[in-house]
Amino acid sequence: QLQLVESGGGLVQPGGSLRLSCAAAGFTLEAYAIGWFRQAPGKERERVSCINRGDGNTYYVDSVKGRFTISRDNAKNTVYLQMNSLKLDDTAIYYCATAAICSPWSAHFGSWGQGTQVTVSS
Repeated sequence: QLQLVESGGGLVQPGGSLRLSCAAAGFTLEAYAIGWFRQAPGKERERVSCINRGDGNTYYVDSVKGRFTISRDNAKNTVYLQMNSLKLDDTAIYYCATAAICSPWSAHFGSWGQGTQVTVSS
């Protein structure tokens, strides 16, 4: 099982920013597509963003387009999710996960981190 560790969550006011990090232990993230998912209480898990291996194509759910940016730093073996202009509805636990290729479906992602809580509140 590949080990992923998310960090960077916290409490932020509406309109604020956070940067989430997804780090890998014992393997190279560059070899995988990496997805960021979130799950709020009482809601289904949704894929927020994904970055492919190789071509580096990125994907975003409509609700975060223009506000969130996914990126890789291969030297640090880390994938980031920069979140700007945060809204109350962005409150959730955020997870990163690996896949062979970006897919909208969480079932296509194999290894998952433990998650990091993001709370947007005034």
